[in-house]
Amino acid sequence: MKYVITGGAGNISKPLAEKLIAGGHDVTVIGRNAENLKSLTGNGAKAAIGSIEDVVFLTQAFTGADAVYTMVPPTMGAADWKAYIGQIGKNYAEAIKATGVKYVVNLSSIGAHLEDGCGPVSGLFRAEQALNDLSDVAIKHLRPGYFFNNFYGNLQMIKGMNIIGANYGPADSKMVLADPTDIAEAAAEELLNLAFTGHSFRYIASDERTTGDVAKVLGAAVGKPELPWVEFSDADTFGALKGVGLPEEVAKNYAEMGSAIRNGSMQEDYWQHRPQSLGKVKLEDFAKQFAGMYNAN
Repeated sequence: MKYVITGGAGNISKPLAEKLIAGGHDVTVIGRNAENLKSLTGNGAKAAIGSIEDVVFLTQAFTGADAVYTMVPPTMGAADWKAYIGQIGKNYAEAIKATGVKYVVNLSSIGAHLEDGCGPVSGLFRAEQALNDLSDVAIKHLRPGYFFNNFYGNLQMIKGMNIIGANYGPADSKMVLADPTDIAEAAAEELLNLAFTGHSFRYIASDERTTGDVAKVLGAAVGKPELPWVEFSDADTFGALKGVGLPEEVAKNYAEMGSAIRNGSMQEDYWQHRPQSLGKVKLEDFAKQFAGMYNAN
């Protein structure tokens, strides 16, 4: 089988590509920098160097593929972040239609059932809709929970203020969490089997824990067992994100997403379609990685 993987050598795309290569498949990885793809090209993958903002490039890269894995990398420079994400979805759809690709596994997110009110994830709603406009293409949208890796953004808060927190709600707020390796495993399963039809979605979660659990487990891992979870207001979150240098558009969308976690709307559809089993990586497993990063910085 011939697969095309977007996302370069990212936390999900790299292990996904490695699994497909190990299976003896023809794998092309799209990225902007050939140097970053050397670990994959040295292992047998082909590199397609270009921008996913370029439909002509995408069309060339997708030509001849049996299946593609699509994702929208984060960007800090979009004037309208949701619209940008939606446009990348349209770019993918246009290239898929032009090349006759029959299978698509698309990285989306928990909360992508919401047309608005969920920050950048509502941009993924638009990307899903753009792909769903395609006919005669089987599409599986992967909707993972909140990435464990996002907690790395709290490292300096823990070091400098001895707290961890956000506007996700109080310490008893439930979060659906996901690890990139579990997401890559699910993506590989879908791509290797190609058993999906029509347009469907799959929720992926590694763990389901409260924000208080997050504080307790991460705190213990870095030698701060009494680390408290502190709930911030939306306004304080927006101000803090701008204060660390994020553009206003990005800060606004992240604050909006946090609000959607707090009011439960981001997770509501997950609980109605909860997966039968969770992934292998638990909060305690991630805490070991988190402690390594904490001590390294």
